[in-house]
Amino acid sequence: MGVTPCLPERLRINGLRQSSSNRRGCRAKGPPQQGNPLLFLPRERGRKRRGKPDAYRPLSMKTMSSESANGPDSRAQSLVASYARAGYALIDPPVLQPAEPFLDLSGEDIRRRMFLTSDPDGRELCLRPDLTIPVSREYLASPSAGKPAGFCYLGTVFRHRENGAAEFVQAGIESFGRQDKAAADAEMLALGLEATTQYGVAAPEIRMGDVGLFTAFVAALDLAPAWKRRLIKDFNRKSSLTHDLDQLTLATANGRPEYQGVLAALANSDPKGAHQLVTDLLSIAGIAAVGGRSVAEIADRFLEQAAMNAPTRLPRETRSLIERFLSVRGDPDEAAGEIRALSSDAKIPLDDAIALLETRTGFLAARGIDVRAIRFSTSFGRGFDYYTGVVFELHNASNSSAHANGALVAGGRYDGLLTRLGAPSPIPAVGFAGSIDALAACGGGS
Repeated sequence: MGVTPCLPERLRINGLRQSSSNRRGCRAKGPPQQGNPLLFLPRERGRKRRGKPDAYRPLSMKTMSSESANGPDSRAQSLVASYARAGYALIDPPVLQPAEPFLDLSGEDIRRRMFLTSDPDGRELCLRPDLTIPVSREYLASPSAGKPAGFCYLGTVFRHRENGAAEFVQAGIESFGRQDKAAADAEMLALGLEATTQYGVAAPEIRMGDVGLFTAFVAALDLAPAWKRRLIKDFNRKSSLTHDLDQLTLATANGRPEYQGVLAALANSDPKGAHQLVTDLLSIAGIAAVGGRSVAEIADRFLEQAAMNAPTRLPRETRSLIERFLSVRGDPDEAAGEIRALSSDAKIPLDDAIALLETRTGFLAARGIDVRAIRFSTSFGRGFDYYTGVVFELHNASNSSAHANGALVAGGRYDGLLTRLGAPSPIPAVGFAGSIDALAACGGGS
């Protein structure tokens, strides 16, 4: 399996700059370059050459991880071979992917660090920033779509990192279609731990959360549907979540946007009629897209703003309840007890979500994982918008490594992703990926 992609001549990436759109990816642009057709980093900030093209530099050993430049070491290959023996089919999706699924589904953190280009027909493409979406698309295009199937991979991903190489290797697993969700969740964590064991990282720190718990909690609150969607969407962006809570709690708004009259007119109106009205107004104004968003997306955003600007305010006791929920931490058993007590006190039905947490914990224990060593937190998220259930990260417990603060292995459940990629009905899905260069750095030499 090669780890240095060779792109078609007509799709070669000639240079990168920061996109001016809200998606804030790194977009290919500039005159054709001679030599290396692969990838160029964004130009350095503050460096502009008046009247001349921006200066770019091609990927080199400094901007590629050692694993990406030299190929994955024998431990990575052995690890993925063990996953294949466990029944996960080896897969290698194309490096060049349609950009839209990543822009729409990955989350702001990934969107702003992607490398983008376009083909001669104007279709927006990207170098794969992770492998979950590419593997999911391959699964949906296969005869196994809708049936239980699992895949493993060892390949290069591309995304800008402030303190790391933009091109690096990941090894991981994606599992689709299993109805025994708690058991599948536990298996993913166990197989992720095999990666740290393979690299000699003893007793990694296990961090865990559950987006599904927060979703069930917010769904039971007395809030407008638009605010529920907003809080759930912002769960992985804690600063945004805090801002939303502040905005809901305030008795009056500090300022009124200049389009407040339009929002007030749309509030509580017929959704289809309001959507058509906004679409027509934008079309009359000659607006086809703004910041990468279509007219329909802009209309949806206006309607959401109208709902959120309605006179809905969050009682302070409700905010205190949300903060109490987000403060729960401990091992999974301790957390389940605290959440059950909160559910009883507030008369919020969370029985199903708590039962899934407890069942998952049982399967983890059955696999020999010390659940008392797991650091569970109801506020823990991973920054990817597609996660819907358990999320986890494995960290090096030692502070002696340069990679100690980054996740060695990370993953979670994303049951809603496949329908958003075109599946006719929901398909359970869970997976993880390990950073080979981080594992190698923490685990020492071969």
